[in-house]
Amino acid sequence: MTEQLPYILGVDIGTSSTKTIAVLRSGKVIADSREAYPTHQPQPGRSEQDAHQLYEAILKTIRSVTAQLGYAPAAVSFSSAMHSFMAVDAAGKPLTPLIIWSDNRSESYAVALRNTPQGQAIFRQTGTPVHPMSPLCKLMWLKNQEPAIFNAAHKFIGIKEYVIYQLCEAYITDYAIASATGLFDIRQKVWSAEALALADITEDRLPVAVPSAQILPPVHTALLAANGLATSTVFVAGASDGCLAQLGSGAINPGEAAITIGTSGAIRTVTTHPQADETGRLFTYVLEDRYVSGGAINNGGVAVQWLAGILTPGAFSAAAFTEDAFTVPPGCEGLLCLPYLQGERAPVWDSRASGSFANVHQHHTAAHFKRALIEGISFSLYSIVEALLTTAGPVKQVSVSGGFTASEQWIQLLADIFQLPMLLEKENDASALGAALLGWHALKEIDMWAYNPPPGTKVFEPGKAHYETYMRNYKAFGMLYHQMKQIEAVLRG
Repeated sequence: MTEQLPYILGVDIGTSSTKTIAVLRSGKVIADSREAYPTHQPQPGRSEQDAHQLYEAILKTIRSVTAQLGYAPAAVSFSSAMHSFMAVDAAGKPLTPLIIWSDNRSESYAVALRNTPQGQAIFRQTGTPVHPMSPLCKLMWLKNQEPAIFNAAHKFIGIKEYVIYQLCEAYITDYAIASATGLFDIRQKVWSAEALALADITEDRLPVAVPSAQILPPVHTALLAANGLATSTVFVAGASDGCLAQLGSGAINPGEAAITIGTSGAIRTVTTHPQADETGRLFTYVLEDRYVSGGAINNGGVAVQWLAGILTPGAFSAAAFTEDAFTVPPGCEGLLCLPYLQGERAPVWDSRASGSFANVHQHHTAAHFKRALIEGISFSLYSIVEALLTTAGPVKQVSVSGGFTASEQWIQLLADIFQLPMLLEKENDASALGAALLGWHALKEIDMWAYNPPPGTKVFEPGKAHYETYMRNYKAFGMLYHQMKQIEAVLRG
């Protein structure tokens, strides 16, 4: 009989799918499961999901992994996408769809608040830039546009809080998720009185905020039995996907950054205190006694899927897309892409930004457009690194994770643009792995800050051959954004 080694489930509730992995104390992954779900866009600028559909997908992945292993985990620990928002009634029933990070319906409220003294003060206190992604701005929209729902709501929560309520009938969030709402004081680790006053809500209409390593109340026995779990299985509050990707990548020391590209993308670094970025370019989120500082982009894999759907309708293949893209020389023979299809977050925080291709000529093929998009996404991330250098200090290496890591050519492209080594860990589900490590930390079995990734890291060293080409195009990339901003203002009238 095979020895039944204790394991923890790391559950990563992503934008397009939930990934659940079983992780031993050593960090080794021994089983996994993924379940996808759709995002609905009922009108331009809106992005919604069915919270209960996500909850069912989460349980399905848990059942799949426990069935593969044949015995229950020691714990379940959650990672979750940030900035989701919904209203529920006193019975926990949704009064709205789950409004996710890419939803822009609160754009006018964010634009009006962002550059005011009040908006800047709230940014400094909460660490979350004022942007339509922020639950703060979504609350302002709801209050003014759907006052009946706003007044009827018992709680305002996100997807992880909805899941926790279904499991144990308690409204609980963690400091990491709370610090991404624009409603949380990241230094005092309490809900911000100033932000709550602006949103016109009281603290009792939000979940209770707890440390990420907090053990949750007992889960319903029937739910445990139905999903391959035991009464001894504990549930850990967990944290946000960005913070946990940092942990799972092992990029937790000074000079170490991490890039994740999935549906969206981000680059982050860990610090021991909140970073002051007076220009408002970067976010700062809480992870236990440390802070994760960086920036997120709206347009990662979602932009790739969009272009693939236009150029090659039918079943999407990321591998085929990138393989075709990299048949084109670096710099795309002059073709330039601004990938802001869903507006943009860091470092410009411009929800009205739009995507564009520039310098198009007759010799450009579908492959040119694909590579130009990949280069544009990479330039977006590089612009965040430039901001990080002025706040968090030098970066000496970058760990990479997310779906894009299936393309080694894309990783090499990033190394060449950044002129930094890119480290690809053997396990690239960094957010789910980080959730599991946090779970082991909560059980006092490991010190998550001392975690070393298992052997198997592949290093992509930067090349010099195409650096001048990339920097020329990057300069034009910045110019294109500012010119398009003027053009968009004219087109809006």
